[in-house]
Amino acid sequence: MPQLAINKRAKFDYEIQEKYEAGLVLFGHEVKAARAGQISLKGSYISVRTKNGRPELYLINCQISPYKNAGLMLHYDQYRERKLLLKKKEINYLLGKKLAEGLTLIPLKIYTNHSFLKLEFAVAKGKKKYDKRETIKKRDVERRLRTLTKRG
Repeated sequence: MPQLAINKRAKFDYEIQEKYEAGLVLFGHEVKAARAGQISLKGSYISVRTKNGRPELYLINCQISPYKNAGLMLHYDQYRERKLLLKKKEINYLLGKKLAEGLTLIPLKIYTNHSFLKLEFAVAKGKKKYDKRETIKKRDVERRLRTLTKRG
């Protein structure tokens, strides 16, 4: 499963509780651009929209640059909303989690699964500033221990 894009800030800014996998509704040239590495999850998030009385999940602010060999695309929006493909039961469960516990849905990575592009996202809770400081301290201590064990 080659990873095409990773949200590096997700694990630093959020405490991840559950992970999910969803398909993405993309244009053909967007799939080619993503496979060529022209995709970024920086600053992206998952939002809920209701269409015909049904809730749907959308990936917002994910940048997919225009595919270089696709020719001229005048009205292509790199940051357009992209629909996530999930079962109705999963969407209702995620909405319940989001509303009841005040959790957020954040994208973690986009990867290929056989010939399909998949999005891994998480139900997460935002970390406070002091939690982030603790994460930095732990990482620093582990790094020092590794360098000491390598020398000795």
